[in-house]
Amino acid sequence: MVKEREYYIKRAIELGAVDAKAFSLSDIVFDTRTLLKCMFGCSDWGRNHTCPSRANNVSLAEYKEMLSRYSWGIIVRGHDKVTTQRVSLALEGELFRDGAYFAFSLSDCSLCASCAATEDAPCRFPQKARPAFHSVGIDVFATVRALGMPIQTLSDPEKEEQNWYSAVFAE
Repeated sequence: MVKEREYYIKRAIELGAVDAKAFSLSDIVFDTRTLLKCMFGCSDWGRNHTCPSRANNVSLAEYKEMLSRYSWGIIVRGHDKVTTQRVSLALEGELFRDGAYFAFSLSDCSLCASCAATEDAPCRFPQKARPAFHSVGIDVFATVRALGMPIQTLSDPEKEEQNWYSAVFAE
């Protein structure tokens, strides 16, 4: 049976998140301009299996329709994408086992040093690879700011601490 949201927030922190917050679907800000930032700002555009530019990927409108079927979830904050992905996948699995069988994580995939797609090979971890929170049309900045979580553009990414976000959607 699905536990209280507070339980999953505590679990996220136990698993290594810096912070975590519950959200309602109405807290999620969708904006198709996120695709522009992927297309013209991401060095992985068109290369990785979880990239929105990959053949046979669903459209942003289809992602929005699918995600609109959820009612709540947990946003996970960390300082690196490896941690946020690991935590969100663990929460997805726990929610699934607790009865939220459609639980789904969105996290910037960091399972492999180099995506198998760059070698025209199948994904090495198809059960774990997930699209990035922003690559499905979600304005991560507006979403997490509205929830009181820190995020900003970095002037010097080598010296400034970055906040990485993932989300786990649940029904």
